Amino acid sequence: MYEAHFKLTGKPFQLSPNPRFYFASRGHEKAMAYLQYGLHQGEGFIVVTGDIGMGKTTLIGHLLGQLDPAHYITTKLVTTQLEADDMLRMVAVGFGLDPTGDKSTILVNFERFLLENQRNGKRVLVLVDEAQNLPLRSLEELRMLSNFQSSDIAPVQFCLVGQPQFRRMMESKDLVQLRQRVIASHHLGPLSADETRSYIEHRLRLVNWQSDPRFTDSAHLRIHARTDGVPRRVNLLCDRLLLGAMLEESHEITDAFVDSVATEMSIETASAVADIEPTSARTGAPDRSDRNGATEFIQRLGRMERLVVAHDKTIRRAIELVAAYLERTAPVKEEAARSLTDVLK
Repeated sequence: MYEAHFKLTGKPFQLSPNPRFYFASRGHEKAMAYLQYGLHQGEGFIVVTGDIGMGKTTLIGHLLGQLDPAHYITTKLVTTQLEADDMLRMVAVGFGLDPTGDKSTILVNFERFLLENQRNGKRVLVLVDEAQNLPLRSLEELRMLSNFQSSDIAPVQFCLVGQPQFRRMMESKDLVQLRQRVIASHHLGPLSADETRSYIEHRLRLVNWQSDPRFTDSAHLRIHARTDGVPRRVNLLCDRLLLGAMLEESHEITDAFVDSVATEMSIETASAVADIEPTSARTGAPDRSDRNGATEFIQRLGRMERLVVAHDKTIRRAIELVAAYLERTAPVKEEAARSLTDVLK
């Protein structure tokens, strides 16, 4: 909605990972260096970890975009709780192999596939996202797949991407042999205050931002403070800031506006949790008194009223924009525009 208002060519702060918006922070560049080093070694496992929303999937997408398809054949698995045999079948499907039949047949076909690509000068890379969801047996199955060897060259390599708990999983005594095959590892941390500003401006420039709306210096500092420099949180907040600026018909985003919008988002989140979770479940204890219940009800009612006002403002502004568009585009649409305008009275 706000893209047209600010003359942007796209949505700058979408939540879905998009390699086009890859931002080379110090941490991401270091992770890329480890990934490239690991690929240069041509064997073993590369491990990248980071908290939720740190941009791991975007990083991997950027890596895939850098690989020459004439020299690499890759598959990317986004895992859930896959057991060992299911993991093997997923790898087979990822490379277009027949996943049916018994395990020995799948392994024979996979080895044949690896050797054929090796003869053709292609390297095989398996990327596993959300690796923390894999049982230990499945991780061990991946290690067994890395045992395929032809002369001195490993025909397959693995990149495991996961959340911080995956690093703890790797410390298990059952994964000693897998740990010994990790040739490069990096943990992604949050963006600094300066990087957060550069990240925001980088994404905006990719959609033809012409400093409208303008972010003040103090606003950038508040965005970093409110998001802890986590890219996904930055996206969430900045998306709402642009929407709010459009609704307020403002062309400047200040620190006060950042605090206002961030607080509103916190209230929405708290309200949603309150609506689905009883007080006893949140506190672990029964309600203390009717008075406390009444106070909580009043607070929730106040939050709901503020949300209704905000949503009403959004709807009214949307109708105004549509009405203005109709008035500009064609005289034959004037009647429709007047009808929409009447709704606002």
